[in-house]
Amino acid sequence: MNQTDARPIKIASYNIRKCVGTDRQRRPDRILSVLAELDADIVCLQEADRRTGTRLSAIPFELIAQTTPYRAVPYEIRPGGMGWHGNAILVRRDIEILAHRPLDLPTLEPRGAVMAELVVGGQALRVVGMHLDLSGLWRGKQARAIVAHVEACAQPMPTVLMGDLNEWSLASGCLRDFSAHFAFAPTAPSFHARRPVARLDRIMATPDLAVLDAGTHHSALAKRASDHLPIWATVGPR
Repeated sequence: MNQTDARPIKIASYNIRKCVGTDRQRRPDRILSVLAELDADIVCLQEADRRTGTRLSAIPFELIAQTTPYRAVPYEIRPGGMGWHGNAILVRRDIEILAHRPLDLPTLEPRGAVMAELVVGGQALRVVGMHLDLSGLWRGKQARAIVAHVEACAQPMPTVLMGDLNEWSLASGCLRDFSAHFAFAPTAPSFHARRPVARLDRIMATPDLAVLDAGTHHSALAKRASDHLPIWATVGPR
């Protein structure tokens, strides 16, 4: 991403709680409306698959195709599922997907992460989406495993990491493991959606990326669509 005419890329992270809102209604259409408000190029979702039965995608694929400019990165781990342990990545249809794979993490409960290598407006970008453990001990192990996965990639590439870290502290725990390698975008608290007090959702970037702007999306619809608010950042080359 060293082109002088490189355009900023807007990314977002959203724990959609299997499309169940704060009113306990399952409404995938509301989630997609919130994504339309965000208007991001790339969105990492958490809790994107229903966690019972065959674990189908919480958002019907045909609804994504018919009503949004996005397509899901095709991990195709389970028939009818969107991601890996609920982690999924949506990208605009003009974005080229070079490679993609799930990331195995040390786990106490079912957790995982997903990676995609993309070309956005001629710019290469690696994206990692995650949903970490409720246990601080396991969050640290998972953070270190994700860093190791990124460092083991054969081709260096500007990288953004995002997701629900489940970390209530402001600077300790798994945040220390990530901060040694990545810079955090200055997003605000995102949980609970009705009265956000915790920065459980985070966006991070490698030093070759500048975070140009960042925030937490506080629309009236977002406060109803899930128990997390989505967070976003705009990144560009340094």
